[in-house]
Amino acid sequence: GAGGEITLGFGDWAVFDGPGPDFIVWENPFWVGGDESMPFAELGEVSVSADGEQWVSFPCDPLREDGFDSGCAGWRPRMEFDLCTLDVIGPEAMGGDIFDLAELQLDSIRYVRIRDLSESGRGMAAGFDLDAVGVIHAQ
Repeated sequence: GAGGEITLGFGDWAVFDGPGPDFIVWENPFWVGGDESMPFAELGEVSVSADGEQWVSFPCDPLREDGFDSGCAGWRPRMEFDLCTLDVIGPEAMGGDIFDLAELQLDSIRYVRIRDLSESGRGMAAGFDLDAVGVIHAQ
């Protein structure tokens, strides 16, 4: 909810920096009236860590005036897909917000933390609603 955060660990697995995006975050935004320039979004700041102690955040400006900031999670809706029929896991077929560890000059991480950026809201429905984190490059 508003002002909350969640930390996810991948156990013995690590997300590593491969070609292109390394993981995807899905929230539940939607395009108002089907217009992709008008997202209904509850944004989150995404931070990553290799050890769960030291964190690095993707740059995210939720108040950016010239369009949405791709460093924030919660902009792009999840698309309808059948995971069993996909040849490649990626945002073109799946939607969501992509993150590339190369942007932070990191080789691998084991944790993802998402912090809600809402400053207001009422009730349990306010704030970032995490749907899933999908890993593209894991080892």
